[in-house]
Amino acid sequence: MGGTSALCPQRRAAVPEGVRYFQRDFIGITVRDSFKGDPDIKHRCWILSQRFFRPLMYLVASLIIVTLLLIHGSGVVLFRANNLGRQCFETPIKNRDSLKKYKIAMVTASDESGSIPTRSFQGLMKLVEPNKKSYAQSHGYDFIDASDAVDKNRPPSWSKILAVRNNLPNYDWIFWNDADSLVTNPNIYLEDVLYSITGDMDYEKMPDFIVTEDVTGVNAGMFFFRNSEWSRMFLDRWWNATGFIRPPGQSKSGDNDALKHLIKTMPQDEKKHVRIPRMQCVFNSNMWSPSWKSSHRLMTLTKTVWQGVYAKGDFMVHLAGLNDKKKWVRKILHELEEEKGMFKNRIIRDISMIRF
Repeated sequence: MGGTSALCPQRRAAVPEGVRYFQRDFIGITVRDSFKGDPDIKHRCWILSQRFFRPLMYLVASLIIVTLLLIHGSGVVLFRANNLGRQCFETPIKNRDSLKKYKIAMVTASDESGSIPTRSFQGLMKLVEPNKKSYAQSHGYDFIDASDAVDKNRPPSWSKILAVRNNLPNYDWIFWNDADSLVTNPNIYLEDVLYSITGDMDYEKMPDFIVTEDVTGVNAGMFFFRNSEWSRMFLDRWWNATGFIRPPGQSKSGDNDALKHLIKTMPQDEKKHVRIPRMQCVFNSNMWSPSWKSSHRLMTLTKTVWQGVYAKGDFMVHLAGLNDKKKWVRKILHELEEEKGMFKNRIIRDISMIRF
């Protein structure tokens, strides 16, 4: 007797050939059906997907949108950091005329390298030089393009040591600034910066080396060296740290790591020669670039980012770690020109109002 009998429930009906059954518990619902195109199970699966997966997709999309808004919104807030109470100068300048003037040179260099295409320096010096030279001339400083001092046997950033060492005997101070930097507030004097950091313009009592820190530690892209025997000795020590030299073409050259090591291992009685200001933005502000990496640093190193991010009114901006440097330079120069034009128009308008 074939088939299934109601009187014999222990016997199972024969399963037609080619058809398989499955049983699955899904959120308390038992589904038993065939894989062979049963419209009922397709309908139920579609309903379940609409009920559970669509809201999940909406939630994920909303989180992504909110995150992107926060990233770009953070850039807007950070650009107004000085308007929100941040003070880059630790010691306010009460009477600039009373500050002693020093013989200072702004020194920079570039080998016009394009070995790392995304961070190419080709043509960069031509863009930034007028900005820096104009600032130096207006305040009585010398601007020196030391590109001829670049040593081809090492990655180019090591040659900043040679450039500073060669020019130091002729000045009271050397202010080194990487080629990927711009003066953004020409109303600030270098003496303003020095006084803000040291609080004392007595030349013999001032530190010999002033350098800032960013989210990665000491930053060798911008710094001051005082003309002293200690400075010459330290520059030689830095240059001779050959164990840190990286192969050409890498994003890091090793000079920054060497500097970090020298400062970290420096004897306690020698540390008086080095001054690291609390506020990075006093002369080495970093441009904020909206990215996941920048946002992570903002969340985990909020105070450090706040102290060093570039904001309107800062003395200089440094494009360290950014790609498309020429694009950034052109953008900043354009904004500075627009701001200058707006200032001139405001002056003309005010004069016109006084006349009438």
